[in-house]
Amino acid sequence: MDRLRFFALLSALLLAACGDPSATADKDRKAISPSTMLAPDSDWPNYGGDGHEQHYSGLDQIQQGNIANLKLAWYYDLEPGFSVSAPVKGGDKLFATTSHSVIRAFNAASGQLLWEFDPKTREIAQSPLHMGWGNKGIAWENGRVFLSTTDGRMIALDDQNGEVVWETRQFALSEMRYSNGAPRVFDGKVIIGHGGADISPIRGYATAYDAKTGEELWRFYTVPGDPSTPAESKAEEVMRPTWKGEWYGKGGGGTLWNAFSYDEALNLIYLGVGNGFPYNHKMRSPGGGDNLFLASIVAVNADTGEYVWHYQVCPAEQWDCTAVQDMTIATLTMAGKPRKVLMQAPKNGFFYVLDAATGEFISAEKFAKVTWAEKIDQKTGRPVENPAIRYQGKKGLFEMWPGPQGAHSWLPQAFSPRSGLVYLPIMEMGSLIGAPKANDTGIGAGMGVTMIPDPELPGSRRSFLKAWNPITQKAAWSIELPGDWPGGVLATAGDLVFQGRIDGYLKAYNAKTGAEVWSYKTVAPVVAPPISYSVNGVQYIAVLTGSGSQGGGILATGNAAYRTDYALPRHLLVFALNGSAEIPAYKMPDLLPPKDADFKPEPDRVMAGAIAFGNNACLVCHGMNAIGGGAAPDLRYSTMILSADAFSAVVKRGALKPRGMPASPWISDQDLEDIRHYLRMRAMQAPSEAAALKAGRKAPAAPAAAMSSGM
Repeated sequence: MDRLRFFALLSALLLAACGDPSATADKDRKAISPSTMLAPDSDWPNYGGDGHEQHYSGLDQIQQGNIANLKLAWYYDLEPGFSVSAPVKGGDKLFATTSHSVIRAFNAASGQLLWEFDPKTREIAQSPLHMGWGNKGIAWENGRVFLSTTDGRMIALDDQNGEVVWETRQFALSEMRYSNGAPRVFDGKVIIGHGGADISPIRGYATAYDAKTGEELWRFYTVPGDPSTPAESKAEEVMRPTWKGEWYGKGGGGTLWNAFSYDEALNLIYLGVGNGFPYNHKMRSPGGGDNLFLASIVAVNADTGEYVWHYQVCPAEQWDCTAVQDMTIATLTMAGKPRKVLMQAPKNGFFYVLDAATGEFISAEKFAKVTWAEKIDQKTGRPVENPAIRYQGKKGLFEMWPGPQGAHSWLPQAFSPRSGLVYLPIMEMGSLIGAPKANDTGIGAGMGVTMIPDPELPGSRRSFLKAWNPITQKAAWSIELPGDWPGGVLATAGDLVFQGRIDGYLKAYNAKTGAEVWSYKTVAPVVAPPISYSVNGVQYIAVLTGSGSQGGGILATGNAAYRTDYALPRHLLVFALNGSAEIPAYKMPDLLPPKDADFKPEPDRVMAGAIAFGNNACLVCHGMNAIGGGAAPDLRYSTMILSADAFSAVVKRGALKPRGMPASPWISDQDLEDIRHYLRMRAMQAPSEAAALKAGRKAPAAPAAAMSSGM
């Protein structure tokens, strides 16, 4: 049963000198005509554009002077499911991935559907880990499209017809791992990692494959192997002294499930490493130590995978601190000289600037509310911690900002070399954390920690778009956004910043001032990062709509005031100047809970059902306190909860596995009926909650039992 609780936790918690930041960019922008657009900007082959992960397009046909004419050029209707990913563009085709790694290829100018590929993840998956939110993106290079399936396959497709060129397996189906990140293709190498560090003491790694053949070129491990055997590499020699006591087989983690960057001049690939298992540092590494390379940025030789340097953002982490957020490579003018730097805004709330060649610490400052550390020491580069975060042996819970969801999640930042600013999608969310209570049965009890990831705290559940000056380490401007799950960002040479919102808008802002200059109303929320590309001299902006991932599941509470329904029409939207397409009008249906007139809630069963709802990972996709956010249906409005037989068929026997709902045969009949009882109670409360939110008031508090399930 511990594994089930660990799986629930997986998804539940699932610079130095002053100067002008734009000093390295042209001060006066010159309009680029279609005939002089640079070829590299016509494509968007990787998740972040190129290896520098700037999420920046050098195209500027669309600019502030004409953006009023930016209209929908074409669109495609998508099925319900995961769509929080970025398209890629190569040649004359646009490729988009949705739901369970399904890929579609379109004519990038006309929107004509050319082919579809379904890797059959839903049929192959053997674990709930493999039935998650789908992949976060794909990659393209030299006529091939690359994807990683959640069940661990790396696949290369022919971009002309979608046929499989090669396929290899990253890990066995029986392993407690999953892969939902976007692969990157750098100089003929496909780089991919995996997740799973929240549920077992696995040894995290990143793998490089030959893009032509699928042959494994190298594999880099992020935690050491068996200490009774000789060290396998220079990296392991660096790691081993930082893991102490009888840790092997008990502790591990360090998965690389999201961020990779590449600098061709330095021939370095940068790896963003995740958290440790278990969370409790004394359980993971009884003798202490920093536990490298957890929560670290690691630079490796691109050709060999050999260790070059590292920087750890949270030494001896024990609160789901990660460095898996995007790492932006750029050249800044610092102290009067150009310097190539790596910039990251990880979960811990500090914006870091490091030397890209050596990993030397340059500066770090808070970009959001932070209480776990006072500052980052300028001499050592280490955090000056609040002692309360070392919770072992202490009583009570410590209010920690940011919480396990982080001040910045995996939805990407953007950097404009013209403005010199980094555009950050930021969350302000606190948590309560402390030592485990005796006989605690909540999520995380087996991990040696008590954590309430989303409590009612003043100022919590907010989000912002901030333009951050990496030289002065201060915000140039800031915009408060609706909800607590901010969308990914795109910057362009038209001095524009594009970002979607949870309330169903795609917005564009003046990159230097933050003034809103354009807006488009969508049906579903927009949280995926937009991209830009050109075809025949025409610049396009493309984005997928729909809610999903943590913001549509476990973190949906802060988005409850907005319509994020799972069944809302989702689209691939592509815009161009003077576009003429229109999406059919859509009338938002009323949210009506099922009629359940004879139901009489029993407080003890409501409490038991709430706890079972949390311990069996239901809240992962269906939301904290059963408040759905678009990752899966909102069960408060489902007629299925009225029938014991229908509920059992779906939850225990997997009747909806083809649609992405995994079977949970381990749930006892008693727990199943308690969960159903709890959901019927939540359905009764839904109308008053919705009415309060519609009137602009705070919704009535969810039952205490539901909050218990959150822990």
